[in-house]
Amino acid sequence: MNNLYPGLSDELPFSLDEIICGVDEAGRGPLAGPVFAAAVILDPNRPIAGLRDSKKLSEAKRDALVPLIKERALAWAIAECSEAEIDELNILQATMLAMRRAVEALATQPTLALIDGNRCPVMSVRALAIVEGDDKVDSISAASILAKTARDAALQVLHLEYPQYGFDRHKGYPTALHMQRLREHGVSPVHRRSYAPVRKLLEPNT
Repeated sequence: MNNLYPGLSDELPFSLDEIICGVDEAGRGPLAGPVFAAAVILDPNRPIAGLRDSKKLSEAKRDALVPLIKERALAWAIAECSEAEIDELNILQATMLAMRRAVEALATQPTLALIDGNRCPVMSVRALAIVEGDDKVDSISAASILAKTARDAALQVLHLEYPQYGFDRHKGYPTALHMQRLREHGVSPVHRRSYAPVRKLLEPNT
């Protein structure tokens, strides 16, 4: 069994001689704020214990892992696509663009990008999609953690600018609280106008 990628089958679809980065995103579902992506090249000589899908970790655990990832990784990068880009491109294409930006921002250029999910962005680096990769591949898990914590931090900043929406509590996701605040205060400049719940509020006579 391969030790570096225990979550994958023994017959890996790539060579371990590759310079491999893991890539993941955070924030496809929210009604507000940017979508974030991160890319991480881990150092096999400096393993990090406890890496897994960021959604399965507590906020405290994610926050504790971030400095370890940034310190021990061979390279890491975080990128985003704005609400305006999401509205212009659609969320899938904006997510792919954020992923490409993260990979291209790496200080060390990888030869292979392992992408969480079933789609790969178009970029100069060869890419391979891995379904549920954020729980199978440590570098994707690390990218998941960086993207999630970066987005959460960005929503805390948006909360300071628009405290009436409660972004610090729901991070832009369409919770009952968020929908209530949206109806009370209207659509802000950081809401995604192409998303149906927001678009409906912008229509006349609704």
